[in-house]
Amino acid sequence: MNVHTDFHAQAQTLKFETRAFIDGAYVAAQSGENFETVNPATGKLLANVAAGGAADVDVAVKAARRSFEAGTWSGLPPRERKKVLLRFADLIDKHSAELALIETLDCGKPINDSINVDLPDSIETLRWHAEATDKIYDQVSPAPRDVVSMIVREPIGVVGGVLPWNFPLFVAMWKLAPALAGGNSLVLKPAEQTSLSLIRLAALASEAGIPDGVFNVVPGLGPTAGQAIGLHKDIDCVSFTGSGEVGRLFLKYSADSNMKRIILECGGKSPAIVMGDVRNFAPIVENVATGILFCQGENCSAGSRLIVHESIKDRLLDELKPVFESWTVGDPLERTTRIGAMIEQEHLAKVLSYIETGRKEGARIALGGSQILAGTGGSFVEPTIFDGVSNNMKIAREEIFGPVLSVITFKDEADAVRLANDTNYGLAASLYTDDLNTAHRVAKQIRAGTVSVNCYSEGDFAVPFGGYKESGFGGKDKGLAAHDQYTETKAVWIQLR
Repeated sequence: MNVHTDFHAQAQTLKFETRAFIDGAYVAAQSGENFETVNPATGKLLANVAAGGAADVDVAVKAARRSFEAGTWSGLPPRERKKVLLRFADLIDKHSAELALIETLDCGKPINDSINVDLPDSIETLRWHAEATDKIYDQVSPAPRDVVSMIVREPIGVVGGVLPWNFPLFVAMWKLAPALAGGNSLVLKPAEQTSLSLIRLAALASEAGIPDGVFNVVPGLGPTAGQAIGLHKDIDCVSFTGSGEVGRLFLKYSADSNMKRIILECGGKSPAIVMGDVRNFAPIVENVATGILFCQGENCSAGSRLIVHESIKDRLLDELKPVFESWTVGDPLERTTRIGAMIEQEHLAKVLSYIETGRKEGARIALGGSQILAGTGGSFVEPTIFDGVSNNMKIAREEIFGPVLSVITFKDEADAVRLANDTNYGLAASLYTDDLNTAHRVAKQIRAGTVSVNCYSEGDFAVPFGGYKESGFGGKDKGLAAHDQYTETKAVWIQLR
């Protein structure tokens, strides 16, 4: 997009598709009901979206099963699926400006993030998995001379995806790209707060050549459409990203239906550990700020606990504050904005309640701590730093999902590792040190799915993403490991005559 683009003017011309996409066509919910989706930055209605329910999910699953059994996608040679997926990526690229604007309006994130992070990463994720389609080999196992023993992988069948609202397209791509590459058919439910971009994406999938019935999107509420996906007996696998509370429900849904495979990614309380040996604070404070302020802190791997050696805490905090203050909070459609709006008023109230709890627990607000820009009608909160936090406080143990950083001190390396691991979560962690031995030693001890050293990063498309403990299990997003969860492994034992 041109840096001089008037996004406010473009937003006025957007026309949103709000219906479900089932079996190659947009359709209203069978109930005729809709739900509202609101712009978090203004509090104003964006659109009324089709409120899909169990009946709509059932129609979508039937279409997905029919397409899967017919082999219109599952039976295509891998190289042919690859060609279609690469066309799909090209179409998303062509429409990336439109999709980025939809994403910002629906989600409240800065337009710069949508343009420069979410859309490019979504496109490259799809291309990466498309290229892997015809490069994942089956195996021949060691066997007697009169036996051929093969280990083959087959698509699991119908895959349900229940998606979060913080990265509507990006996280969707983590799931749909490897699932489609493997030959599966999909029934996707976007978060009710952010349904518009995935609904739009469905038309591009069809235009790219993905057959009818293979790519279905059913918007709706969690207790209706989400539950229906979890309980449907003809869905073979559900991949869910969201809260631990809802993740537990999907385990129950699986047990109560057909014992479908469940893949969970359920958040984190990620530590950023700063050892006492560091000499240059400048890159550290930039990374720490990015780790908690990017996407308004509404990020499952956000570095929300700054665990810093007691000898350098005050100096680090002094350098951190002006960096936090440089992250401009405001209208997501302005290119100068770095922190947008909380997803909705209810979530804003939740974040503010955590801030108030931190005060009551005895932590000291070193920066921020308040709602701002209330006159806009939007849900904005300023970047917040708590000092004097102990790891047993609620603000250090529960996922706030906002731009709120808790500063915790440690005495020695063993203490740092203990604090980092003293959490129910284990999604990600960051470690800052000038000592290579410390880097290797501590990284091995941290119980998290991703450990970044001297940076804040989840890695690129080639590395797996997923957590330990209550952060989730059942599979990994990203990398070749993501293909494993959407396939079945079959042993074929052939006795030669």
